[in-house]
Amino acid sequence: MIKLTIDNIPVEVQEGTTILEAARLVNINIPTLCFLKDINEYGNCRMCIVEVEGRNNFATSCIQKCEEGMVVHTHTKKVMDARKMVLDLTLSNHHKDCLTCVRSGNCELQKLAIQYNVKEIEYAGEQSEHTVDDKSPSIVRDFNKCVLCKRCVATCKNVQDIGAIEATNRGFESCISTACDASLNDVDCTFCGQCIMSCPVGALREKDSTEEVWKMIHNPELFTIVQTAPAVRVALGEEFGYPIGTNVKGKMVTALRRLGFDKIFDTNTGADFTIMEEANEFVERISNGGTMPMMTSCCPAWVRFAEKNYPDLLEHLSSCKSPHQMFGGVLKSYYAKVNNIDPAKIRVISVMPCIAKKFERTREEMESDNIRDVDSVITTRELARMIKQHDIEFSELEETEFDNPMGEASGAAAIFGVTGGVMEAALRTAADVLEGKDLGRIDYEAVRGKEGIKKATVTVAGKEIKIVVASSLKNARIIMEEIRNGKADYDFVEIMACPGGCIMGGGQPIKSSKQRATIDIHKLRSDSIYTIDEKSTFRKSHQNPAIIKIYDEFLKKPCGELAHKYLHTEYKEEPKYNI
Repeated sequence: MIKLTIDNIPVEVQEGTTILEAARLVNINIPTLCFLKDINEYGNCRMCIVEVEGRNNFATSCIQKCEEGMVVHTHTKKVMDARKMVLDLTLSNHHKDCLTCVRSGNCELQKLAIQYNVKEIEYAGEQSEHTVDDKSPSIVRDFNKCVLCKRCVATCKNVQDIGAIEATNRGFESCISTACDASLNDVDCTFCGQCIMSCPVGALREKDSTEEVWKMIHNPELFTIVQTAPAVRVALGEEFGYPIGTNVKGKMVTALRRLGFDKIFDTNTGADFTIMEEANEFVERISNGGTMPMMTSCCPAWVRFAEKNYPDLLEHLSSCKSPHQMFGGVLKSYYAKVNNIDPAKIRVISVMPCIAKKFERTREEMESDNIRDVDSVITTRELARMIKQHDIEFSELEETEFDNPMGEASGAAAIFGVTGGVMEAALRTAADVLEGKDLGRIDYEAVRGKEGIKKATVTVAGKEIKIVVASSLKNARIIMEEIRNGKADYDFVEIMACPGGCIMGGGQPIKSSKQRATIDIHKLRSDSIYTIDEKSTFRKSHQNPAIIKIYDEFLKKPCGELAHKYLHTEYKEEPKYNI
């Protein structure tokens, strides 16, 4: 242990602790901009400088380790003046269109400018001008707002092991760009959106789809159906001041009704379809010598990663569409027929925790009967903006339920939102199918938690099934290399692109670097998801009465002819670079 003093407060910390971490332990806040715990710890921006007695120069607190007897001052006039100068220089080359910026009110640079009472830019001068990259269906890249913190670069490289973006050039010409300054749409970007979650400003943002959704809602000729993913209900409340992880399902449904959608359904129902198909596909493969291991396919960023980096292993992927795409196909076929609605006039809007879903819905194969499965995708953040646009007092809303019968879902579907959830849900159904009977309540604890790679062996119907769950594309690459090199003997593989699963997706509420460092956001949201599962009447997808009814009346059987038409797809090799 090391003893030091910070702002006259004695502190005792473990060796290796930084001054920034030590200060936070005693509730002393030191501002940061480039710092992102365990991801980007290089001290680039110098906003976190402090004075250390006996030293001539400032210490950069995010990287400076504490030393025995150190005396630190975090808010002297000298420090404050230096920080304001750093801030001034940063703002001098930043487009200051805050009123129209999507991050206004949740921008770390804006917060610092307010904190340091910046009213004029002392070092105003020439500004660099860059073309906004909005070619991709998921991400908009606007370097004119970039502060060169490199948090996005570190996330793409260190967390996802992709490296689609990098710092280039020197001096005034420095910028964050791609290979040959191409669009993110044309390089090895998977649209996972973790760069957006890391960006402290509005230099990276989701492609906004709210205007096209408003047009659908306000068109009297269209029948609008909205579906919401399980991860949305445990994060949306954060945009309205609720504690992290609060389940606001009832208020969310009421808000969607107020916005004017004709029907509000639960994507969890779509997840139950996915489990019915995926579990039976797994049983068929393991029983009849199919391609093993089988890999989940419900994460579009992971699928894009596999198509670009592991085309030789695509036959391992399940042919199942993701839940919201499956649900869209069912809504525009079975639901349309039963309710005598022209499928061409139905518009399905998905509310997702993920920006890769925006890309996924545009894939040419995501349609049935020449009709797109899903017509628009908005993120949790976009839904919050729409609710605010409509002047809805979210906290004052009564709680209502999803529309039935398509609103029914199992607890197994709910846990799709967390890493390991798809695997656990599939095993619950696969185990019953293989055993030929209801095995009762089964929880697969081994695949739970936020660890990047989780491995386990389960025994079902006398068979040992080896499973592995990976979240983040860096961990996905580890598993794929093992399989490619013949060093693994897995039977079932679940992969999610976002660390921790969908609850930490690229479309969820953005948290500051301090919140990410001091709050276990994943645990708070995942605990809420598992509570939904525990309280569900049905905890296995094949027990959902709505699912049973639709198979009886329409699809007939899992993995059958009609199921393949509406619920399955295929994958093909994609070039890593199209430049």
